[in-house]
Amino acid sequence: MTKEALPSLRTAVNGVAGCRIQGSLMADEMDTNNTLGALSEPQSKCIDFFRKNGCGRVVADTLEVTINFHPDRLTSTGMPLLAAINLDGVLKSQFETRTSNGGLTAFPGGARWIWESCAFKGAYDSCEPSARPKYGALNYKKLASGGSPRFGSSYFKLRPTLLDRVTFCYPESFFGPRGYGAGRHVGHLIEMADSDERDPLDHYIEAHVHGVIDIHEDVQAVVLDPSYKNTEVQKLANELPFATSWHAGFRLSTDAMSQHPGFRGHEIVKAGQEIAVDGWLTPEIIGRAVNEEVMDAQKLKKVWHYLARFGDQNL
Repeated sequence: MTKEALPSLRTAVNGVAGCRIQGSLMADEMDTNNTLGALSEPQSKCIDFFRKNGCGRVVADTLEVTINFHPDRLTSTGMPLLAAINLDGVLKSQFETRTSNGGLTAFPGGARWIWESCAFKGAYDSCEPSARPKYGALNYKKLASGGSPRFGSSYFKLRPTLLDRVTFCYPESFFGPRGYGAGRHVGHLIEMADSDERDPLDHYIEAHVHGVIDIHEDVQAVVLDPSYKNTEVQKLANELPFATSWHAGFRLSTDAMSQHPGFRGHEIVKAGQEIAVDGWLTPEIIGRAVNEEVMDAQKLKKVWHYLARFGDQNL
């Protein structure tokens, strides 16, 4: 997950919330150490650093990590995204794909690269792109639309077995995190998020999955928006080696959109009105406009922000 620029990097490596440990901490540490043994040294060091410096209350409840995305997008070579994922057998970061649902800054000296260098103490600076973490969110509220709808109408639900190699921060890296965690040591982040008053699109706990995300071993399901029923997206999703399910969907009328001009501006409201079908926006309509390049992709991304913010039928 990225955006166009990072306003502050100082907080990326500064102090964290005070440590408050409860639950079976010893068992949690043993499980984490066992998992780290299968990772590279830089990956293990990153997780260990976040765990030690972001120590907080251990959460015993089931924790869900999701990766929101737009399932109808094309890769940089023009292949449907879901087909490429099925072919590759893994989920990739933007350092590998050179595409992004936010801002594309995953290159040496770019905002994403700088943040990772600071947050992970330079561990990934000289690594291959495939070794870098993949971004998602801790869906601690169990939202049917995923942990971070800002980045897409659909999402991959990861298996709980990955939790021991996931690190977290809040707020997300774009805003300069105030707290860090790893594995089940996220109670302080949940409390921080619950007490915050950010816009709902920015109100998520960022997750970094270290190591490979194998679609055969590590992904539990893909959850799609209903606007993709009986489309090529559904066909490609059904070919993946995990379950396909649906949430209630995103749907927004242009009349409702026009009531919030201050959210992303009059120009974006107008853009939404131009691509709407019979006065309505859905993820499939926006995705079609993106793939057909009917207007600037950044404008369409902000049209999606309207749909995600005001059109979530799951709420």
